[in-house]
Amino acid sequence: MGSTPPPVPQATPATEVLWQKHTPTPGYPEELAWHTNLSRKVLRKSPQLEKFHHFLVSETECGNISRQEAVSMIPPLLLDVQPHHKILDLCAAPGSKTAQLIEMLHADMSIPFPEGFVIANDVDNKRCYLLVHQAKRLNSPCIMVVNHDASSIPNLQVTINGKKEILFYDRILCDVPCSGDGTMRKNIDVWKKWTTQNSLQLHGLQLRIATRGVEQLAEGGRMVYSTCSLNPVENEAVVASLLEKSEGALELADVSLELPGLKRMPGVTQWKVMTKDGQWFEDWKAVPPNRHTQIRPTMFPLKDEAKLKALNLERCLRILPHHQNTGGFFVAVLIKKSPMPWNRRPPKLPLAQKTEHVAPSSEAVSLRTAEGDVAPEARGEDSLGKESPESKKHGVCGPPPTKKMKLFGFKEDPFVFLSEEDPLFSPIQAFYALDPSFPRMNLLTRTQEGKKKQLYMVSKEIRDVLLNNSEKLKVINTGIKVWCRNSDGEQFGCAFRLAQEGIYTLYPFINARIVTISLGDVKVLLTEENPFLSKLGNEVQSQVKEMAMGSIVLKYEPDPKQPETLQCSIVLCGWLGKTSIRAFVPKNERLHYLRMMGVEVFRAKRKEEGEGKTGMGTTEQEVEGLGCEAKEPAEMEEQSNGQPAQEPLKPTGVELENNVEGHLPSRDRSESTQHMESQESANLSDIQG
Repeated sequence: MGSTPPPVPQATPATEVLWQKHTPTPGYPEELAWHTNLSRKVLRKSPQLEKFHHFLVSETECGNISRQEAVSMIPPLLLDVQPHHKILDLCAAPGSKTAQLIEMLHADMSIPFPEGFVIANDVDNKRCYLLVHQAKRLNSPCIMVVNHDASSIPNLQVTINGKKEILFYDRILCDVPCSGDGTMRKNIDVWKKWTTQNSLQLHGLQLRIATRGVEQLAEGGRMVYSTCSLNPVENEAVVASLLEKSEGALELADVSLELPGLKRMPGVTQWKVMTKDGQWFEDWKAVPPNRHTQIRPTMFPLKDEAKLKALNLERCLRILPHHQNTGGFFVAVLIKKSPMPWNRRPPKLPLAQKTEHVAPSSEAVSLRTAEGDVAPEARGEDSLGKESPESKKHGVCGPPPTKKMKLFGFKEDPFVFLSEEDPLFSPIQAFYALDPSFPRMNLLTRTQEGKKKQLYMVSKEIRDVLLNNSEKLKVINTGIKVWCRNSDGEQFGCAFRLAQEGIYTLYPFINARIVTISLGDVKVLLTEENPFLSKLGNEVQSQVKEMAMGSIVLKYEPDPKQPETLQCSIVLCGWLGKTSIRAFVPKNERLHYLRMMGVEVFRAKRKEEGEGKTGMGTTEQEVEGLGCEAKEPAEMEEQSNGQPAQEPLKPTGVELENNVEGHLPSRDRSESTQHMESQESANLSDIQG
């Protein structure tokens, strides 16, 4: 994850007027969110903003900036996430809110493995890969992307004090599919396709997803229910129904004092239900029988004034487009005070455990009853098969084996954890002098047979979830890449080189092959593809003189006595050759570090490909054709190994540019995904500039 915020490009006289349109987002803490009134067309096509657009795309790609609708940032903020929280994002794609949750989880950058984690779920298999793309930018070992129907997502097991218990989440984000009428400013299709029928059809799904969410919420936990709709049938009606059937187990939190500066309206307590043909109903009793399949009792407000008042629906947040010049949004924050009514019967213990003492727990219950049935709290769990003892023994977490799960989506490779006896790790440990505290059991590969090409790292909590739920959970992606196989490295004692993605996670455990570099060395390494040692400082040359060739860590430490220089640490992966050092850093990350040092690498569209390179100084300049154009590690590995590198499914251009939130009716998601894919080639060139 990026350790510093990206620098903002300097404004030129030609862009000063446009630059004034960028203002801090009201209510967002520490001015970490900024809002622009510039349209996408202006941002893409304006020559004056070409460099700024290039900056946005580049910094977004390497995870330092997330671009999304301003009001979409509010739900994660109201979750009040702490680094130790276990978080579930029920409807996560395309992943902008998930990225916020990951950032909050890593609030303390000095801790490589927070105790908490994020499980990001989406029902659409293709959109899960957009979600993976978003999450991968942040390089976190604490994120897992899964593919399930949110209304019936299975209960997961974790090991607590040596016993298997049901996992209950501290925080749940329930950003459900909706009609999207709050996005009418930016989404012209809403004006063409919107009908009241949309809300009537989605109400049941929204209520089922929210119900499943609170079932999996821990006592004292917080769930945020949100939509980008302003229709009470999708908002207050769902919340009121959930509160009523909870019988006091849930309450709406008063968040009026949170996010000061955010303009909002209270939730409504009275509303009517309208059919597609314009007929209004104030009460369920007035609905004719032939409409009962379309209109349900839960869509109406309570008639009992005392019960209605006790729900405190005014604590919901309604954000209208004219409040902050944004889209419309609805947010409700729910607190779970006790188990849901249908989960309050304590499960019976298996006969073998009846004599054992079981400590009461508010967050964990036994999974099986004496009759072998799933405990009440585990309702909705997909029973996809039993754990294989052989697989568990060898740390193999394969995809669900049932035919049902193979009928759609891509076949995922298994997640195979390295065993204690695996000979692969010993050379790595010796080569990099890894600290004894290094969690080697958290290393995994995606290859069960043959040579292991990549090594990934997860937190111990994610490892526990994987090992205990491999037969019921369809995992799309997890883990951060920390080592890549390099056949040239075997002759130097280690076949695996360091990967830049995971260097900030690995660095605290590495005690050898660390080369301290100066700011001038950083510039040379990032702007030249394979610089000779003679171009680097004398200190670097003396450090590597007795060092064997192979993968190295390049570390820059700021000098507090020189405040005018860059005051943040930089850790890069490199390769030491006989007479040169090469930095294995992806292009956009190179651009990020160069910007922080005042060197701007930018190729204008209007310039011909044949133009030569410009000079480079300590001030911001346009630099073309530098080392930033070098092949990225994946490409270099492809050449060195002589094997094709697997490319992940790339997100569409529309998603990269607009970062569109996933508020789509379930029936429209596949169609929408296909439409985005059909537009990819047309839009990608505009996005990347």
